[in-house]
Amino acid sequence: MIEALKSDEIVHRMGGRFKLCALVQHRWVELIQGARPLVERNGRSDLEVIIDEIMQGKIGIDRDKSPNITEASLALGEES
Repeated sequence: MIEALKSDEIVHRMGGRFKLCALVQHRWVELIQGARPLVERNGRSDLEVIIDEIMQGKIGIDRDKSPNITEASLALGEES
């Protein structure tokens, strides 16, 4: 199993499981269509590469282009 998925850190970073899933699906399509990984593959599966890209901050949700997406910390009630 992918270590990063064992904790909720990645879920909180993206603002929820749905947003994380949507980002993973979008990036997976990009990789299948020939996009280059933003991290070293080192024999890892596409999913492992995508999770590593997210954890390193190399991909994420562009909130400027998607104004209706709530900031993760606000959605979790961490800011006033």
